[in-house]
Amino acid sequence: MIFEAMVEIRTRPGISDPEGATIESALPRLGFGEVSGVRVGKAIRLSVDAPDEAGARRRLASLCDALLANPVMEDVEITLMAD
Repeated sequence: MIFEAMVEIRTRPGISDPEGATIESALPRLGFGEVSGVRVGKAIRLSVDAPDEAGARRRLASLCDALLANPVMEDVEITLMAD
């Protein structure tokens, strides 16, 4: 079965996010002073062929640990949709 997946990766709380801080500091000058707590991450869309949802999640978690994310500094959220 083919699963479409969205993998969201963001820095863990307490880890410096200079890109998010730069964006947040510019917001008041652009008229968005009510926006705060900006954190920048990445979103990756992909497809995985697996026998079931649990297998797809395991495979994607392995991929994240091996290549896509730094498990020491980043949190990963995997969302699956059956094709």
